[in-house]
Parts: sequence; C-alpha cells; structure tokens
Amino acid sequence: GKMPEYLQLKQNMQLLDRSGLPNPFFMVHQELTRDTTVIDGRSLLSFSSYNYLGMSGDPAVSEASQQAIAQYGTSVSASRLVSGEKTIHGELEQAIADFIGVENAILYVGGHATNESTIGHLFGPGDLILHDALAHNSIIQGAILSGARRRPFAHNDWQELDDILSEIRHEYRRVLVAVEGVYSMDGDFPELPRFIEVKDRHRALLMVDEAHSIGTMGAHGRGISEHFGIDPRQVELWMGTLSKAFGSCGGYIAGCPEMVEYLKYTSPGFVYSVGMPPGNVAAALASLRVLEEEPQRVADLQARSRLFLSEARRVGLDTGLGNNTPVVPIIIGNSLHALQLSHQLFQRNINVQPILYPAVEETAARLRFFITSCHSEQQIIETVAAVAEELGKIDPAYLAPA
Repeated sequence: GKMPEYLQLKQNMQLLDRSGLPNPFFMVHQELTRDTTVIDGRSLLSFSSYNYLGMSGDPAVSEASQQAIAQYGTSVSASRLVSGEKTIHGELEQAIADFIGVENAILYVGGHATNESTIGHLFGPGDLILHDALAHNSIIQGAILSGARRRPFAHNDWQELDDILSEIRHEYRRVLVAVEGVYSMDGDFPELPRFIEVKDRHRALLMVDEAHSIGTMGAHGRGISEHFGIDPRQVELWMGTLSKAFGSCGGYIAGCPEMVEYLKYTSPGFVYSVGMPPGNVAAALASLRVLEEEPQRVADLQARSRLFLSEARRVGLDTGLGNNTPVVPIIIGNSLHALQLSHQLFQRNINVQPILYPAVEETAARLRFFITSCHSEQQIIETVAAVAEELGKIDPAYLAPA
C-alpha cells in the first residue's frame, strides 16, 4: 500500500481538487523573475520571489558568474577541505564578514543545510536550544539533529525567553537562542538589542538567521545589526542566505575566527559536501560589490516596502504582523479564499502565492507578497487596488473599514 504520509498529502490537496482551481504550486516560470515574470508566454507582475535587490539577472552579476565558470568550470568537484578550494571562496567569505562587521565567515552550498548542519553540529545532549515559535524549518531541523533539548518561546517575546532562562539555564551546558532578522512568513523582526541583553545575562549564545534581513535592513543593507545600530560582534552566530538579496545560492555563518575555523574542519554539511560552485560564488561576490556601490537599491526597496504596507492598510487589508520589510502578508484566514484570491489575481496578470493550511494555521491562511527594489510605485499601487477589489468580490467583510 501507499505510505500514510503520502495519503495525508493527497488529502491536503483535496482542497485544490474540490475548489476546481488550477494548482498554484510548481508553476513554470520561463524567464528571469524580478518585478515581472513570464508564465505560459504571458508577462505578469511578480510578487512571488525574493530577488529583493534585482541582483539575479543584473548584467554585472551575470558577467562575473560567466567569467568564473570560464576560469574554474561549473563545479569545484571536491569538498573544499581536500581539493575544492578556489581563490574566490575565501574572497567571498572575507567580503561577507567585512560587510556584516565581524572577522570571518564560512560558506555552505545550501541555506537550509547551513542551519541544519551548524546547529546540529555545535550543540548536543546536555545543551538547550531556545528558538522563536515562528523559526524556520531549518532551525528546528538543526535542533532535532543536535539531540539537544529544544523549546520554543512565544514569537518575538524576549521576556518569556528571559523567564525560561532564569528558570532552567543552570541545568544545561551550552544554550543557543535562535531568532531571525526578518520572519519570512510574517514580515516582522525582533527587538534585537533586548535579545542580546537577555542572552548576555544568561551566558547563552545568540544566532540570528538573516536570510530575509541581509541586504534589506539597515541603511546599507548590512542587516538587522545596522538597523538597530548595534555592534555585530555582540552576536555569536550570524547566518544568512545568498539566494535572496545576493542573487545566488547557498548560505553562510559569520562570526569569530575560532568558530569559523572549527566549522571548516568539522561541520558535516561543509566537510562532507562539495564546495560552492564557482558561478554561484562569483554571483554573490559581484552582488555584494554592486550593493556596496549602489546602496540606493536598499533605499528603494525599503521605500517600496513601506508603500505597499501603508497602501494595503489604507484600503483595509489585514497585513498581520507586517512591519515595513519586503515581506508583506495579506491575511485571509480561509485557505479556499486565499486560493481563490491568488487565482483571480493571476487572471489579472499578478503572480502571488497563497500560503495554505497545513503550512500555516487555517485562521492564518494568507497571500505573501515579496517586494523588490525593481517594483515601481505604480505597480505597487495598482496591485494593492487589485487585491482589495478581488477580495471584495469574494466577501466584502474582508475589507475592514480603514
């Protein structure tokens, strides 16, 4: 017979079948995705990918990637520990560390693997991992892999974190506190200075996952430490991905040289995996250089993000925890209606993904908009108007009086 897990998946997909709407997942995009995308030969406004600064498809970035492939090939064909190290790996690691404001960094081939391997490796039985209740799957998987005790605290609640640590810190050897720079489903961010105070007081280590905040937060895109004006060396583990603001693929951990060296010689996801391919390394390095020369991209992104959020609120849409970051949720609270709204917008040449149960609670079913620096004010204003209009057709009650 079939695996029960597979049957459960098919059961979850019955919502799609019953709705009579086309499957919005695994949609095939035929060209570059920036402010627009092409599906079935049709150009649509795109709000479904995180090319935040338009680096993917940027001519300088593509050219750097092509040059690296010409020089080094398409794969480094070995773990960096044994034979896969190329000149550009160390350059990118140092550039990332300098950009953030810490001493060194290590690159992993996947963002998910970065969290899973680093957390899974640095902590173990006898340790405690406390993570935000809305932390990304990769953080939770890493915690499970580590064998440490794992416990969530209420979203962004540094006071609850403090209470938990006051009560049980003494029972554990090492303690990791894991938060994110920008939460990818809700578009909000933690009060980082508070979390730093709490972890310092309890001698815990702090890890900040900057997948969605590096390149998007702070005046120069240096992330949430720049946003709050804090010394980045106050955080032990900075994690980020290269697939979003940096138009590439993979992830990094940045911090003190001892920790980076330890990970480079012992972290399974690094040691037993091929090094990052030259094209990806060069793309991320070029993106970083472009960003340093053109901080205007960050300013544009932040202005567009604020515009989308304020317009959405003005017309009475429920933007949940949205907080002027490039991730803006529009909460519907009904999976079928979220699916319907996404389809109606698709017919109006706007591509945005629904997030349905069981990915979120049914009451939290939503559309999630990713804003980029490439979007124009006009595109944003027209999109928000279309969302309100189409949602009003499904049920006028969704539009709270502004």
